[in-house]
Amino acid sequence: DLRFNRIKEIQPGEFRRLKNLNTLLLNNNQIKRIPSGAFEDLENLKYLYLYKNEIQSIDRQAFKGLASLEQLYLHFNQIETLEPESFTHLPKLERLFLHNNRIAHLIPGTFSHLESMKRLRLDSNALHCDCEILWLAELLKTYAESGNAQAAATCEYPRRIQGRSVATITPEELNCERPRITSEPQDVDVTSGNTVYFTCRAEGNPKPEIIWLRNNNELSMKEDSRLNLLDDGTLMIQNTQETDQGIYQCMAKNVAGEVKTQEVTLRYFESPARPSFVIHPQNTEVLVGESVTLECSATGHPQPRITWTKGDRTPLPNDPRITITPSGGLYIQNVKQEDSGEYTCFATNSIDNIYATAYIIVQALPQFTVTPQDKTVIEGQTVDFPCEAQGYPQPVIAWTKGGGQLSVDRRHLVLSSGTLRISRVALHDQGQYECQAVNIIGSQRIVVYLTVQPRVTPVFASVPSDMTVEVGTNVQIPCSAQGEPEPVITWNKDGVQVTESGKFHVSPEGFLTIRDVGTADEGRYECVARNTIGYSSVSMVLSVNVPNVSRNGDPFVQTSIVEAIATVDRAINSTRTHLFDSRPRSPNDLLALFRYPRDPYTVEQARAGEIFERTLQLIQDHVQDGLMVDLNGTSYHYNDLVSPQYLNLIANLSGCTAHRRVNNCSDMCFHQKYRTHDGTCNNLQHPMWGASLTAFERLLKSVYENGFNLPRGIEPRRLSNGYALPMPRLVSTTLIGTETVTPDDQYTHMLMQWGQFLDHDLDLTVAALSEARFSDGQHCSSVCTNDPPCFSIMIPPNDPRVRNGARCMFFVRSSPVCGSGMTSLLMNSVYPREQINQLTSYIDASNVYGSSDHEALEIRDLASQRGLLRQGIVQRSGKPLLPFATGPPTECMRDENESPIPCFLAGDQRSNEQLGLTSIHTLWFREHNRIATELLKLNPHWDGDTIYHETRKIVGAEMQHITFSHWLPKIFGEVGMKMLGEYRGYDPSVNSGITNEFATAAFRFGHTLINPFLYRLDENFEPIPQGHLPLHKAFFSPFRIVNEGGIDPLLRGFFGVAGKMRVPSQLLNTELTERLFSMARTVALDLAAMNIQRGRDHGIPPYHDFRVYCNLSSAQTFEDLKNEIKNPEIREKLSRLYGSPLNVDLFPALMVEDLVPGSRLGPTLMCLLSTQFRRIRDGDRLWYENPGVFTPAQLTQIKQTSLARVLCDNGDNITRVQHDVFKVAEFPHGYSNCEDIPKLDLRMWQDCCE
Repeated sequence: DLRFNRIKEIQPGEFRRLKNLNTLLLNNNQIKRIPSGAFEDLENLKYLYLYKNEIQSIDRQAFKGLASLEQLYLHFNQIETLEPESFTHLPKLERLFLHNNRIAHLIPGTFSHLESMKRLRLDSNALHCDCEILWLAELLKTYAESGNAQAAATCEYPRRIQGRSVATITPEELNCERPRITSEPQDVDVTSGNTVYFTCRAEGNPKPEIIWLRNNNELSMKEDSRLNLLDDGTLMIQNTQETDQGIYQCMAKNVAGEVKTQEVTLRYFESPARPSFVIHPQNTEVLVGESVTLECSATGHPQPRITWTKGDRTPLPNDPRITITPSGGLYIQNVKQEDSGEYTCFATNSIDNIYATAYIIVQALPQFTVTPQDKTVIEGQTVDFPCEAQGYPQPVIAWTKGGGQLSVDRRHLVLSSGTLRISRVALHDQGQYECQAVNIIGSQRIVVYLTVQPRVTPVFASVPSDMTVEVGTNVQIPCSAQGEPEPVITWNKDGVQVTESGKFHVSPEGFLTIRDVGTADEGRYECVARNTIGYSSVSMVLSVNVPNVSRNGDPFVQTSIVEAIATVDRAINSTRTHLFDSRPRSPNDLLALFRYPRDPYTVEQARAGEIFERTLQLIQDHVQDGLMVDLNGTSYHYNDLVSPQYLNLIANLSGCTAHRRVNNCSDMCFHQKYRTHDGTCNNLQHPMWGASLTAFERLLKSVYENGFNLPRGIEPRRLSNGYALPMPRLVSTTLIGTETVTPDDQYTHMLMQWGQFLDHDLDLTVAALSEARFSDGQHCSSVCTNDPPCFSIMIPPNDPRVRNGARCMFFVRSSPVCGSGMTSLLMNSVYPREQINQLTSYIDASNVYGSSDHEALEIRDLASQRGLLRQGIVQRSGKPLLPFATGPPTECMRDENESPIPCFLAGDQRSNEQLGLTSIHTLWFREHNRIATELLKLNPHWDGDTIYHETRKIVGAEMQHITFSHWLPKIFGEVGMKMLGEYRGYDPSVNSGITNEFATAAFRFGHTLINPFLYRLDENFEPIPQGHLPLHKAFFSPFRIVNEGGIDPLLRGFFGVAGKMRVPSQLLNTELTERLFSMARTVALDLAAMNIQRGRDHGIPPYHDFRVYCNLSSAQTFEDLKNEIKNPEIREKLSRLYGSPLNVDLFPALMVEDLVPGSRLGPTLMCLLSTQFRRIRDGDRLWYENPGVFTPAQLTQIKQTSLARVLCDNGDNITRVQHDVFKVAEFPHGYSNCEDIPKLDLRMWQDCCE
């Protein structure tokens, strides 16, 4: 709004870049003229107000660019004349107000382009109504007749018709006179090159305009300079041509009317002749940079026109170097190589068209396009010297060595591209090599030098020796080596590779530094130097001396324990009240409920770990306050914090020592045949291996910021390899979340679902029992800090998810194991923090039966004494659902309107997480009861316990068989199955324990296989009436199984629908990264960000360390990852996020690796998974194929089993499946009837009594 200013002028372009302006108010100013381009760029302007200014003139381009203008107000100005072009650029103009100006005359056509006009005002002007204004009268009449537009215009002069509407004026009352011809043209005959005159004179009022027509088309004097219209109306044609012949007519017109003369004829006389060449173009050779002419001329009648094209009839390039001479020759100056080729000269007249061709051959000296460089290589390697040249004719590449011929042998090859390749380089290959490029014009030569270094296996320059050091000190163990190529040094402690962390540091030359040494660090350290030729190793023993003196923290032990127990219990109790006394209010509550341990023993153990760690933290704080020293994270010396006897006291009072399990494996009759529920006594030498509620194993030493318990990246300002670690949420949005999903052309969605079910048989980390921080009891999601146990996922500033001002997503750390992190007490020392696996590590169907005796008893139906599992409501199909969980309201009843139905109870507490998982749990609980019922019929003398354990053993074996024979081959492919190797029997030296890396990163690859929908199909494999389910509606909603058709539609949706393909650029669908456990008005969780944060929480080393562990190349730059991560965009994103390849978290890197052909895994992931699955199999004494576990006849039966059979036997009414439910099949051809799927014959389990 610029009204009521004193604007006197508008400059062109004044309103540039206001593309979205809709209305511009400039009225009531002092503007005198509107210049051209005044309003350019205002392409969306609709309303322009310019009334009540002092405008006298409007330039013809004044309103150019106003393509959307609908209303233009110019009234109350001083406009006297209008250019007819002023309004041609306004296709959408509907209103034009020009009243109260001084317009006297209007040129015809001033408003004729305004197709959208609805309102035109010209009243209150000084209009002269004479014959010149009749065009306007016609326009106004047209408006009135159409009814689409209104217009007003009144006459000012002559006085006799003053005030009359222009629309009512007639030619008669203005004495206008139609034209009349006074002199007519005559026929004429001409020959080529004459001049002709056609006369035409006319009179009328106003004076008529003369127009000439040829063959009824108006002649344009502008287009042909030979045509002229003389002042008296005569048409003059000079230099006549054949094209001039035809019928001519003269037309005289004015506003009162128009009149035409008679038609006259111009006849042209000439004997036509076809073109013929006078000079043919000739083939011509020329050197680059010179000029060349291809001559070409022709005769004929009419005179032929000469044109040129390149050989393939394409027009000549528009290039100032190329011109056509007046005689018709083609002239090219400063010739280039690309000018060579065939050219065609065309000669054309009205009779015919002829052509002739010729070649320009451009010759050029050889020029190198790729030049070789000096190289230094190690003997035995292969070296390439690329050398390429161009010229005309194409040069030949020749190599010499030291001026003489190259050795002619298989090691020296010149490739077709010109590259010299020397394989298995020998020392005598060293020297000067020459590359020559030769053609008939000349030759060029370039020289390079090859240096060959001898191979040297690593040799130690300094070696470590045995040491004894004081507890709490830092120690450096020397080790360095030389060799060709330069050796890489790694360290192992007691056979496990050491990784760079707050605890360990390996210097560039290979020295190992151990910070804050404790008795846990005692042991044998091995320094290994490797290069491509070989490796050498040397070892030493480190002993730690613990002097019996009091420590700084001793005085604070008593008070700190009391405070720790109080704060931890307060936080745990407030969380329990919050979770169990009301409905879940947020995704955080859902997550916490979903992971809250059900077994009281687990709760106690986790509580003890938290109290122990909290006590040490409080003592540390007291000592720091006392010392007034800032030990900011890096120089924690826990080993020197309290005396060993006090550590024992803390262990006793916190409850840690009470939870040391002592296992009794004496009942060998039982242990030889059956598994324990908690996995103990499987390995009889190491009864705790693979047991539930033990620490995860590790492939590599943990990496904590301070060497003990602080996650990487917990200090946002702390740099790692020169860069800060990125926020996990940023990694998720940049690299992992995807809206697009590519269907898997080979495998069904069941591939994902079996993977999740299997994972829930192998690992479940115990999360912190409190959602509130221990220090002051505030809830983790509201404080967004990293005080234990909170470790919130911060939301980056520009994240689309910053809803209600939320700064973070809820996340709490996993509980520490008693005896790790700050809670280590074995040998009275502090060990790095470890986490608890709540499940057994074996494939033992613990997801059906539970991982502790307490859980197993909850699920069993002990009353009937028939070895069954408890069952829930029976459906119409006659088959039961799982029993409901009892106890406090659970995650499944989060919304009364949606669901009055509680969670189901199964062997794994996560069974309700999503409906697909619940369906599989239902299937296997039914499978147990089906087999148990059969076994009782076959062996009526068996008691309930025998039936239960025998059935449990069969079910576990079925799962092992399906996993290793049907599922893993699809995930691993041929390469992975080779890595896994054949089963060679039980190996008691193998620990089956699940590794932290597997649980926290590697096996979470399954998240990339999840479709954003759960499909629900009826018996004809059509969608059920309730439709398919977006994943976020399938979380914790068992009511949908009860009310929406049972488990069959979901199961068919798994084996009847393609899975999600693993594409490195399409990882986790946004149902998991943006809508995980979503609830109204809350911040939903992000699974990818949680996976990354969990990896840091657990001290998982970065991706790079696992590359080294898996024998992949070491990566110093992101470019070095190109073999495993081919997509340059992904490498670029990793570089932007992490800065250094040494910083990349394990989970996202495993996800973006390219798949090994035939598998669903990248190379590092394949290495980690094959290692774990080999250990699970080889370290399990009760593995189904281990001789003696089953009889040969029983084993044969178990190998008949398939998931297809389990579906047929235990679905509500599944009658058709494909033989392999993991493979995509066409319905109905690819499907079989259930009768055709092999069955397990349980008669092999019948006792044969004599």
